Amino acid sequence: MGDKAHTHPGAAGRATAADHPTSVRNVVLVGHSGSGKTTLVEALALTAGAVNRAGRVEDGGCVSDYDDMEHRQQRSVQLSLVPVEWDGIKINLLDTPGYADFVGELRAGLRAADAALFVVSASDGVDGTTRMLWEECAAVGMPRAIVITHLEAARADFEEMTRICAEAFGGDDPDAVLPLYLPLHGSPAPDGHAPVTGLVGLLSRKLFDYASGERVASEPGEAELPQLDEARSMLIEGIISESEDETLMERYLGGEQVDVKTLIEDLERAVARGVFFPVLAAAPATEGARQGLGTVELLDLITRGFPTPLERAAPRVTTPEGAGRELRMCDPEESLVAEVVKTSSDPYVGRISMVRVFSGTLRADQTVHVSGHGLSDRGHEDHDVDERIGALSTPFGKQQRPVTHVIAGDLACVAKLTRAETGDTLSAKDDPLLMAPWEMPDPLLPLAIQAHSKPDEDKLSQGLARLVAEDPTMRLEHNQDTHQVVLWCLGEAHADVALERLRSRYGVQVDVVPHRVSLRETFGDRAAGRGRHVKQSGGHGQYAICEIEVEPLPGGSGIEFVDKVVGGAVPRQFIPSVEKGVRTQAAKGVAAGHPLIDVRITLLDGKAHSVDSSDAAFQTAGALALREAAAEARIHLLEPVAEVSVLVGDDYVGAVMSDLSGRRGKVLGTEQTSGGRTLIRAEVPEIEIGRYAVDLRSLSHGTARFDRRYARHEPMPAQVADRMREEVRAAS
Repeated sequence: MGDKAHTHPGAAGRATAADHPTSVRNVVLVGHSGSGKTTLVEALALTAGAVNRAGRVEDGGCVSDYDDMEHRQQRSVQLSLVPVEWDGIKINLLDTPGYADFVGELRAGLRAADAALFVVSASDGVDGTTRMLWEECAAVGMPRAIVITHLEAARADFEEMTRICAEAFGGDDPDAVLPLYLPLHGSPAPDGHAPVTGLVGLLSRKLFDYASGERVASEPGEAELPQLDEARSMLIEGIISESEDETLMERYLGGEQVDVKTLIEDLERAVARGVFFPVLAAAPATEGARQGLGTVELLDLITRGFPTPLERAAPRVTTPEGAGRELRMCDPEESLVAEVVKTSSDPYVGRISMVRVFSGTLRADQTVHVSGHGLSDRGHEDHDVDERIGALSTPFGKQQRPVTHVIAGDLACVAKLTRAETGDTLSAKDDPLLMAPWEMPDPLLPLAIQAHSKPDEDKLSQGLARLVAEDPTMRLEHNQDTHQVVLWCLGEAHADVALERLRSRYGVQVDVVPHRVSLRETFGDRAAGRGRHVKQSGGHGQYAICEIEVEPLPGGSGIEFVDKVVGGAVPRQFIPSVEKGVRTQAAKGVAAGHPLIDVRITLLDGKAHSVDSSDAAFQTAGALALREAAAEARIHLLEPVAEVSVLVGDDYVGAVMSDLSGRRGKVLGTEQTSGGRTLIRAEVPEIEIGRYAVDLRSLSHGTARFDRRYARHEPMPAQVADRMREEVRAAS
């Protein structure tokens, strides 16, 4: 595979719409931040003739990290699509961010792709996040290959990294992770490190030298043969063990020479089935070179070994009413089913939607049905509307290259879909369908914001709506208790990008303010109160007196109102007024301004006037009575408690449990799970886990994840409550 003697770039320049699913490959690049994914994409584009020099298109812009924000942050923060052509095949390269805060962009890339390239840095190795992503791909049977980068690093060792990858990714079958090529080293530098200048193909037994800037094929020398033959034997056995021909291993062990063509065909089938994971090496082109090391081999692997969209199972679709619908696998003639995998805004074009077409054919100026994705709990509006799409195009850096249609299996961008959001389904107007959205992590880091000025306040609502439309991993909350606008993000970097986009794209300047949790108040013991509202100032006066008793109830009881008035002391028509008054006051709070809950308020007695009593007067009296009762009682502050589940590697269990205890958490139990991980269940006050998304990542080196849900409110410890009251007094 990849042993053809390419000596010139592949199909040059402008990727167009594919004409059949068999001529498409959709590949997502996965790896930790700094592993070299974006550099590799640019090197592949250069080798394929799509750019004029490393990472540049005709206008001088980068082909992948072209966004100004990515330049400022010096890292990828969004999914990028880079289409290239190689040997008549259109390859859609999906470059994903490696930083954990942007896992939503990575999940979108996995959804749109049919195979994955795991990019591993020879200088950094395999981190826990990359292992988890490998397991995620394995769970859905996605074909994978491994690319080792940064071989120019001083202590880079391809053979050692291959062994580490086999150990990390091979599971019970490390022989399924084997190299297809061995690196060829040049003369050692003064520091003793010998640079990689070429590759030796294990199946072809040919040497491919990149020292000149272009791939030159030759025969290996005697010095390379012993190492080559040993690695070649291991590779052949690994391929044969995954072969669908069960007799092949027996024949091979019996001494039969297996034809190289047969081995390559078996290798390609094993890779496409996701049971064999080849390891390759790659490096960007040097100044003036037209091909980066290993890029030809990698493009050959993608076109010949990775599956076509036809080999991907048809997505599960339903009608908007929920009835199941069967589709033929990736058929351009079928009913249209496409999914919005990314939404972005262009200052000149407006909203641009990147879509993957799973079935049918999408055409320019077509009217389609847009089905919402059921994320209303995150501030996303559900919708089922018909929209006329604008122009279709293939992105390339900042450029958008027009196409007339997009067939099943391909990706493209759609302009001016004003209602479509990331995760939405596009289908035929007369045959509306819906795909279930892919799983997204819950944003668990709160960012409380407020408009910086009055002009910003006028634009804030629209800016936030556009922000969450682009990013389904962001949740917008208008907290009715604290009266705060809260953006829930995945981490600090995610929050920084959100603020930057609000400012630069939508012209909204906001201030970040401390996030407040929704506290409650309750009575610590029984208390009585008398509300007297008597005023006479000409005309009709106001007269209402009521006496109440307040007693605490068990958690979760809410507010209970009981009428025990006898003898008509409070006329029947005014008893609902008293109840309304005390409930209104309870909602405002009686001590620190937090809602009052879990009490029984009993109306015992009162007085009325035949002329001056009114609904409003008894509402006021009820509120006064409740405030007087509170002044005579112990008022407890109640804080929300969350049920927290943390999935963490066994090596970090002790540290995580200790940290939870330090947050006043109560560990409820642990449960061993697969992959050497433990699930920890605990109850923790919400006030203690505002930044837990950030702190847990640091504590576990990015390998742990958690979820949380509200459990109940319970009394806050006295010293913590006193501190909260002091903060309230200081703020006022």
